[in-house]
Amino acid sequence: MPFLNIKIYGIVQGVGFRPFVSRLADEHGILGNVCNKGPYVEVLAKGSQASLEAFLDGLRHRAPKRSTILNIDVAEQAISPSFSRFDIIESAKETGDIFVSPDIAICGKCKDELFDPENRRYLHPFINCTACGPRLTILDAMPYDRERTSMGEFPMCDACHEEYVSPASRRYDAQPVCCNDCGPEVYILDGEEQGADAIRRTRRTIASGGIVAIKGIGGFHLCCDAGNENAVRRLRERKHRPAKPFAVMLRDIEAVRRECFVEPGQEEILDGHQKPILLLQRRPEGSIAPSVAPGNPNIGILLPYAPVQLLLFDYPDGIAFPDALVMTSGNPSGAPICHTDQEAREALGAMCDCILSHNRRIRLRADDSVMGWLAGKPYMIRRSRGYAPLPFMLSRDYKGKVLAVGGELKNTFCLGSNHLFYTSPYIGDMTDLRTVLALKDSIQLMESLLENRPSVVACDLHPRYNTTGVAEELGLPLFPVQHHYAHILSCMAENDIHDTVIGVSFDGTGYGEDGTVWGGEILKADCGSYARLASIMPFCQAGGDKASREGWRIAASLLYDHCGKDRKRTERMARDLDLCTEQELSAQLFLLDHQLNCITSTSAGRLFDAVSAILGIKKASTFEGEASMQLEFSAESWKEGSRPLPSFPLRTAEDGRLLLPTFSLFQRILQHRLEGASVSLLARMFHEGLADQIRMACRRIRETEHLSAVALSGGVFQNQLLARLVRERLTADGFHVLTHSLLPPNDGGICLGQAVAAMHFINTKRSD
Repeated sequence: MPFLNIKIYGIVQGVGFRPFVSRLADEHGILGNVCNKGPYVEVLAKGSQASLEAFLDGLRHRAPKRSTILNIDVAEQAISPSFSRFDIIESAKETGDIFVSPDIAICGKCKDELFDPENRRYLHPFINCTACGPRLTILDAMPYDRERTSMGEFPMCDACHEEYVSPASRRYDAQPVCCNDCGPEVYILDGEEQGADAIRRTRRTIASGGIVAIKGIGGFHLCCDAGNENAVRRLRERKHRPAKPFAVMLRDIEAVRRECFVEPGQEEILDGHQKPILLLQRRPEGSIAPSVAPGNPNIGILLPYAPVQLLLFDYPDGIAFPDALVMTSGNPSGAPICHTDQEAREALGAMCDCILSHNRRIRLRADDSVMGWLAGKPYMIRRSRGYAPLPFMLSRDYKGKVLAVGGELKNTFCLGSNHLFYTSPYIGDMTDLRTVLALKDSIQLMESLLENRPSVVACDLHPRYNTTGVAEELGLPLFPVQHHYAHILSCMAENDIHDTVIGVSFDGTGYGEDGTVWGGEILKADCGSYARLASIMPFCQAGGDKASREGWRIAASLLYDHCGKDRKRTERMARDLDLCTEQELSAQLFLLDHQLNCITSTSAGRLFDAVSAILGIKKASTFEGEASMQLEFSAESWKEGSRPLPSFPLRTAEDGRLLLPTFSLFQRILQHRLEGASVSLLARMFHEGLADQIRMACRRIRETEHLSAVALSGGVFQNQLLARLVRERLTADGFHVLTHSLLPPNDGGICLGQAVAAMHFINTKRSD
């Protein structure tokens, strides 16, 4: 009989994989055993040729839904041991790549048990099995065993232990297994209510229009009735968040269909085992309060993924409860999501009417993942719970270990181990000291979990970023990576592309090698180097940090250039556009005239802000990207066909790079605006004009560089209209267009590019 040694790599621990292999072996009459080796699961399989082929097919196509198989190595062995049956044998850890499962949303079987009065886990807020439950967020150390998780503090009762050790059980080797008799407990923080009483109080508070902070799997949420306009407004006031959209958790998929339009494929993502927040177009007749997402045609929707969230919607207490809840991150603006009682007490206490907590420790914060939808598939905006730390696997034979600390905004970090690159859950914006501390703590924990001791640390090229300071403190060789190059490498790595590409990297800001602000860049890039081949037309950015929040300042600078530095003409146009006050304009022109607090910029993000301002859509932003986002929504609302723009010629800068004629585009939009054209039409024309200019530049570069692949990355490509327009144009021209899907195009994804650059460097250095 043939005898095979099978090694299965990926997320194959903690998801019921070994019991699955055992049942599959029995089904096909296979003898041998299965063992968890840490980096992989090893299967020794003996049987007929036909049985082994069917067994391998089952491994590849019938694996547990929560598993993620990255690779299967099969080797036929000449010497065949004697087996009388198929066994699950004890783990025998070996060195090698490590795979940590993300947290997994509650499965259907556990949900049925949760609401079954005859089941011993009836209404248990922490029900789980091998197919679902917390993983990464409760993990202290590897290998993944109960004593190295937060659940080690809760000894199993006899009944749970019997399930835990029985291969026939759905909870065999499920490390978080527990029940009402032996598991954690929910309670009202600084209150008297525990267990069922705590859940009842929470439901009463929400149903009566109150606000509650709720501890989940990866941190706290702030929650209120999403259909209650007064409650939502009160939450906005308390959180000091005037306009940024809130996420909404709906009771079930039927409620989603009632409130939003659902495209093919989206329901599978919404109700899958990751259960991210998915941006969906709201129905005009829906019942969700307008202030949940002011001026936004979309709503971030998610379904309950933790047992306690299901119990919020359905509990046998007779309370009439809404089926739509605001479920927004529990944190002050700029700070990381709260994950301990002390943090919640200090940061959230003044925002809410009570706090529902529990005594299972969260070891690693994990905010909800957020995604849009592009070309019929997910388009990640924030990669966190449910997806991190699943690694990106590259097909290059890299050797070594690196750390990349990521970007200053939307921070995530990445640990590279040979050809595997593990990106962390979302951390936050590094302008807040609390987020910097969270980054340091998370790096230390994930290095321990993944047994990764990096030899080099990659960071942004900007010398004054807090992330650069964190990298410097580690005492490792520093490898700075230019911001926009990191964006392009991240897109290449996600698509496992290693050849030279044209990289279109458009975002708000990045430190350029020439000391100016970059942000609308087209690069020639490979894993080892890049060259700046083109950019948008440079402009003067005056006003420091305020310019990134107040788009009217950039508009004033461009308007001043358009008027040939004629003050009176500029003042007259600014007045006609109602751009700003006379005092504000005078102060801005003074800065420009004397070059005070000014810097040369090619920021595409600021260009979007300026156009939004002159169109009267949004002159200043209360959160990052607000003005640009509203410009996109206005453009999407225009359905009557666009007006063609003239083809402005490309220019050449002194350093030889091509310049996209974006200033000419701005001037044409300005002219039409002053003539009274529709704002939505002009917003659409701007998007289409910019897409045409990117297309024109890529065509020119293809002629000189003979490159046919284009990677699109950077926060501006979070704008799905622009991403779609550019993609369609380049594809029609025969380019191979690379876009993101499960890694954000924004700064939440650049850690992967930084890590790949560092890994390539140490491997190139080794080969030299």
